[in-house]
Amino acid sequence: MTDKFTRLGFLVSGRGSNMQAIIQACKGRKLLAEPVVVISNNASARALDNARSESIPAFHLSSKTHPDADQLDRAITETLQQHQVELVVLAGYMKKIGPVLLKVYKNKIINIHPSLLPRFGGQGMYGMKVHTAVLAAGDRMTGATVHLVDNDYDSGSILGQRQVEVLTGDNPETLAMRVLAVEHSLYVEVLQDIIAGKIILDCK
Repeated sequence: MTDKFTRLGFLVSGRGSNMQAIIQACKGRKLLAEPVVVISNNASARALDNARSESIPAFHLSSKTHPDADQLDRAITETLQQHQVELVVLAGYMKKIGPVLLKVYKNKIINIHPSLLPRFGGQGMYGMKVHTAVLAAGDRMTGATVHLVDNDYDSGSILGQRQVEVLTGDNPETLAMRVLAVEHSLYVEVLQDIIAGKIILDCK
């Protein structure tokens, strides 16, 4: 029996290190999935170069290519559909998902956040801002959260979490490094659990 590989589409804004970890997991058959398209709102994103080096179709779609927000939303959605994407994976995507994409791929858009949601989530909370807030709050534990994407920031159903201890002497950079390493493995594991049917997405 031939394995069926789930078709993944990525939305990225920068280097896409989580995307790269997922691509490597696919190549190593740790994840029964196939990366089929990468879309970035940043024409100079390293993730686009990385995708092309792996022979994955890569596109720059943003307010520069589509000044009208509704047209951009439709263009992103249509590009994913043209590549027969089954799961949409956000990997450091710094834009809010549009209503058309949310409807077409309802409960099939996954994101990862560098904290234990619901703590330190919401609009404006990303990257180093999250780790700075964790340290300022004096929390002794942080981590990463994989969640479904809905129409608000970081509010979708939690699919998986992993803790990371905050160490004495940590700064945002050292904490970010350890959390990112956990993100890479957690994202792959959650995606494989979805593909294997261990995590059921409510796709009504």
